[in-house]
Amino acid sequence: MRSEIIAKSREYFQQELDKKKIIPGESYIPPSGKVMDADDMEYLIDASLDMWLTAGRYHKQFEKEFASFMDQKFCLLVNSGSSANLVAFAALSSPKLKERQIKPGDEVITVAAGFPTTVNPIVQHGCVPVFVDVDLETYDVNIEQLKKALSKKTKAVMIAHTLGNMFDVEEVKKFCDENNLWLIEDACDALGAKFNGKTVGTFGDIATVSFYPAHHMTMGEGGAVLTSNSVLKKICESFRDWGRDCWCPPGVDDTCNKRFGWQLGELPKGFDHKYTYSHIGYNLKVTDMQAAVGLSQLKKIKKFIKKRQDNFEYLKKKLAGVEDVLILPKATKGCEASWFGFLISVKENSPVSKQELCEYLESKKVGTRQLFAGNLVKQPAYQNINMRIVGDLKNTDYVMDNTFWVGCWPGLDEEHLDYIADVIKEKVL
Repeated sequence: MRSEIIAKSREYFQQELDKKKIIPGESYIPPSGKVMDADDMEYLIDASLDMWLTAGRYHKQFEKEFASFMDQKFCLLVNSGSSANLVAFAALSSPKLKERQIKPGDEVITVAAGFPTTVNPIVQHGCVPVFVDVDLETYDVNIEQLKKALSKKTKAVMIAHTLGNMFDVEEVKKFCDENNLWLIEDACDALGAKFNGKTVGTFGDIATVSFYPAHHMTMGEGGAVLTSNSVLKKICESFRDWGRDCWCPPGVDDTCNKRFGWQLGELPKGFDHKYTYSHIGYNLKVTDMQAAVGLSQLKKIKKFIKKRQDNFEYLKKKLAGVEDVLILPKATKGCEASWFGFLISVKENSPVSKQELCEYLESKKVGTRQLFAGNLVKQPAYQNINMRIVGDLKNTDYVMDNTFWVGCWPGLDEEHLDYIADVIKEKVL
């Protein structure tokens, strides 16, 4: 019966869900999206038939295979990329890290041209975000400003790789090592990118990834924390799983064979280790159905990444000739980018503003998006937080006023990219 249900689910996907086509000029061309097939449906249905609704066999298998893909020892699935950032930062606040523990009042360097949930954990833990500027064209952290941001209170650097283009992570890692700083790589938009041949996320102490539908692969909601540090892995796991000290997975008891042999805190000796808590944690796990979809998507991820890279290069060639009025994106030197989107900045001498160009594109059914939050320090949510700003954030303000992006995701083909390029050209040339 199980095989019959799965076969029918594949048939249903092919007949009912695999029909939507994006027709340039008629359909809206979204700037991002998911690419799914009958295999994804099969994995989802197979997991659901187990009726094991929390993390289970697919969860365990995904963590193992994804860690291998990312060249890391450990992968911990969580329910979103934002939760991954929260868990990663929370781990660095653990008393188990002793003198390297991040405490309220400590400073953490990040970029103002960032995504809110890269920065929010810093604020939520009572720390001070130190905002630095980015470089135009790459839209990644300005290394000289990073160095100027250092103070006696600095404990970490937490920055995202912008839209699939890695920042100069070797320089950032060197800076962190020289100053005994933690490095969290937010790789949510950069899955599959490499820097001088080394995988994104492997430079920092902890890396984070998102599996939201807009990202390189999806499980609906979902994310992951990655590290090769066994101490940080255990701490991250604790914060993800209610803050407990025990590392047994759900439904499993006594992995350490000392379940009733511990004495921690002021608890009595022998108090059940499965109900002993060493951190103020959360419950941020995924369901096994999500993990199953992720495992299916992971089998296609190399194809997805290649398609994004090809689409980016094709669109850049199609936009040749607009460089007098538009700044086109380029990869950081040494980076093999895994593009999340195609960034465009309108030059000051352009005949149209960013607003006018975006509105025109949208009227022609071409989807556009801003670069994250523009300038975070000017967002309403950050008006009254304790922060420090390095320099005048000139480029970040330029991004806020003049930068947007269009799609290069795997659901788009050359006909879509031709149309996007033509619409841009007819407005600016």
